[in-house]
Amino acid sequence: MKVITANRLLDGDVVWLGAGNAWVERITMAEVFEGKDAVAGALATGAAAEKNQEVVGVYDTDVTLENGVITPKRLREKIRAAGPTTHPNLGKQAQAVSA
Repeated sequence: MKVITANRLLDGDVVWLGAGNAWVERITMAEVFEGKDAVAGALATGAAAEKNQEVVGVYDTDVTLENGVITPKRLREKIRAAGPTTHPNLGKQAQAVSA
C-alpha cells in the first residue's frame, strides 16, 4: 500500500493525494494505492500537478493501515505527517487528527 506525497508550492506544507485527485493536508485523508498500475497512475497525476506548479517533489511512500488509520512505515514520513519536530504545540501534531 502506498500514498503519494509532495509539498504544496503556495506555502510549502506537506500534502498527500486524496480522493478526486485533490491535495489534502492530512495523511488520514490520503488515497491509498495498491498495485504498480495504480501507483503509476497516481504518480502521473502528481507529475501533472507538479507541471502546473501546484506541488513539488512528488513521490510515493509505503503505508500500513493500523486500526483503520493510514500510518507511514518510514520514520521520515511519520515526521512529515506529524509536522515539525521543534515543539509539540506546533504543526500538524498540535491539531486533532481523526481517521
